[in-house]
Amino acid sequence: MPDTATREPCAPATISPRRLRDCCGRFTTGVTVVTTRTALGDHGMTVSAFMSVSLDPPLIAVALDSRSRMLARVGVSGRFAVSVLAQSMHEHALHFAGRPNEALQDLFEERHGLPVLRAASAIMLADVAQRIEAGDHVLLLGKVTHLESDPAAAPLVYHAGQFHRLAG
Repeated sequence: MPDTATREPCAPATISPRRLRDCCGRFTTGVTVVTTRTALGDHGMTVSAFMSVSLDPPLIAVALDSRSRMLARVGVSGRFAVSVLAQSMHEHALHFAGRPNEALQDLFEERHGLPVLRAASAIMLADVAQRIEAGDHVLLLGKVTHLESDPAAAPLVYHAGQFHRLAG
């Protein structure tokens, strides 16, 4: 049985960023790398805050820290790609989360002028349709312009601060 102390409700003024992060970490997510291309080159960042928004019209959303370089770069390009990572790609997730791995080479291939990760289980290209300020993050709503997926690829998942594979 869980410790009842961790289940105590708290007033909004006492909710710390660490406690919120830990609580949200109990939700299992897929792992994506958001990429874009500018005159400065190709750029990528690991993002777990990704979701499907609408089927008609086809819309997706990503949440980026308002101070991130990636947000500024997507703002310049007006476009982004989402590569959904396959279970073998945890090193890619770390690489694009700020832990560079020199062993990873030739990571990108191009789709319609945007970089995407090789061997991703799915890719989606999107034009920025709307930018929504949300606290310390910005939600980028993107209209999907292209997609591909590999139904046989198992996903990389993230839960409680750790990468996992689905059993099966």
